[in-house]
Amino acid sequence: MPGVPNTPQTFNLGSGFKFQGGGGGPGGLKLEHRIGVNAPAEVIWESIYDLASWADWNPIYPKVEGAVRIGDTLTITQALPGDQPRVIRPVVLDWVPNDQLHWRDKRFGGLVRSIRYIEIETLGEENCIFSNGELFSGPLVSFIAGHRGRRLRRGFAQMGEALKARAEAAWRARGGQPTSGA
Repeated sequence: MPGVPNTPQTFNLGSGFKFQGGGGGPGGLKLEHRIGVNAPAEVIWESIYDLASWADWNPIYPKVEGAVRIGDTLTITQALPGDQPRVIRPVVLDWVPNDQLHWRDKRFGGLVRSIRYIEIETLGEENCIFSNGELFSGPLVSFIAGHRGRRLRRGFAQMGEALKARAEAAWRARGGQPTSGA
């Protein structure tokens, strides 16, 4: 991935980049939350793709404007636990329906660069792993690692729990039955 040296990743033709493995490369940082969801990827994706609905369920991104199109800039209000809400303007880097959404952002005049990823890993017809996290690089990445990193992890966990609850409720409402194993 340009701008993120030695980022652990795999590329599957037709399904974009999937971030896996350890940290964000030399001097990099990876923060992530993963959670099992008893719903198909399509049901999870509906909530991710519908940016206008994020205000209804997403505790760390209560307002999002823009479109899921590669190269488009989103305007997002970010409300991390313990922080004042702030507006960020990331650029959509990649997206694949029912699979992933990635955007890139810069902080501190470009001294910290990040790739935010939201990914769905299908385990079976009715269960998935939902991952959301961020890969950081740049000379000020150590600033993110400490206190701010804990807030980000808490926020990612809140987002994962909220999406799980929303997707599972939507799936039950459609007559889907929860399964064990996710």
